[in-house]
Amino acid sequence: MEKILFKHIDFPEQYKIDVYIKNGGYIALSKALKEFTPDDLIEMVKKSNLRGRGGAGFPTGVKWGFVPKDSPKAKYLICNADEGEPGTFKDRWLLEKDPHQLLEGIIISSYATGAHLCFIYIRGEFSFGAKRLKGAIEEAYQKGFLGKNILGTGFDLDIILYRGGGAYICGEETSLMNSIQGERGLTRLKPPFPTSAGVYECPTVINNVETLSNIPHIVLNGPEWFSSIGTPTSPGPKIYSVSGHVKKPGNYELPMGTTLKEIIYEHAGGIKDNKNLKAVIPGGISTPVLTPDKLFAKMDFDSMCDVGSMLGSGAVIVMDETTCMVKSAQRMVKFFEHESCGKCTPCREGTYWLSRILERIENGGGEEGDIQLLLDICDNICGKTLCPMGDGAIIPVLSTIENFREEYEYHIKNKKCMVTPVRRFD
Repeated sequence: MEKILFKHIDFPEQYKIDVYIKNGGYIALSKALKEFTPDDLIEMVKKSNLRGRGGAGFPTGVKWGFVPKDSPKAKYLICNADEGEPGTFKDRWLLEKDPHQLLEGIIISSYATGAHLCFIYIRGEFSFGAKRLKGAIEEAYQKGFLGKNILGTGFDLDIILYRGGGAYICGEETSLMNSIQGERGLTRLKPPFPTSAGVYECPTVINNVETLSNIPHIVLNGPEWFSSIGTPTSPGPKIYSVSGHVKKPGNYELPMGTTLKEIIYEHAGGIKDNKNLKAVIPGGISTPVLTPDKLFAKMDFDSMCDVGSMLGSGAVIVMDETTCMVKSAQRMVKFFEHESCGKCTPCREGTYWLSRILERIENGGGEEGDIQLLLDICDNICGKTLCPMGDGAIIPVLSTIENFREEYEYHIKNKKCMVTPVRRFD
């Protein structure tokens, strides 16, 4: 597949507006504002079947269509650039290397949804990405792509770059909105959903960086072109972030639906030191681990569900034969324990409890009944929290017990790891 989102990413100074324009940038914006109504653009995105690249995979055009047209309140667009899922680093690459592609997508999306103010909520640690974005926004204002009467069409849009505090939970849309409002990043109960009562209780559309970066290409090439790439139910290009025990870790833009085997062995060069593959996390640590017999699976939203996992953010974490799965689960749960906002008792207390038990097992203090206790705690967290973090936090435990139960049993019985030497999966 010819690169789309990454087509010009390695061009020198692609982050500068003059280079971006030279490579065809902002043509889609002019076309969108001058040739299409907002409703036309919403229907175009619906027809393309672009699904959100942040993890949930919700149809983007359908989400846009939920914004009430008769609301007297202001409408907002939020670009979620709080890329906090461990193993995920695709959005960061887009922000740093080609920020105007994102800005063009934001302006078109704001026009389509009736927003005249956009917030880009960028992860606090992304200092370089924030610097690049700040410069790109200033250039866009100078060229007349932002501000009043954009390209003489009467459409106005301002962008506010908002740097987050580094909390994983602020990647969740309701926590993100609270953070923008100057409040603690705690989740909200849904409904109401952001499209009807979002930031400042106004209709709000939230899309992530990769999703919005696709919009100019859909406008330029048409929805039929976009839907011809990938699979019928998950079309378009996808950026897969590959890390762990591979020879060539990095970001790979491929058609949605590319198999795990192709991603790992053809693009990422295979397993480092020519060791055997033991496990793969396909979409960030809040997605269930897969075993080597699932390498045939296609990396798209529906195919991943068919093999018992999820596409998530497309962060492929590869683990070789030297990886201790109990240690891996303990490290992942420790992350969720640390990042829990604390609002929900099952998540706040449950992740702490899971973390302590896994640490005890890993350190040789495992007891008979610990496996069932872990499963019982997971059952008391599942579906009982305000946001999906609770469900995500138990996945490392459930999936490693399901696929590698013998390692847990060995740890408990022999008071040591089954794998020697133990090597960190990250």
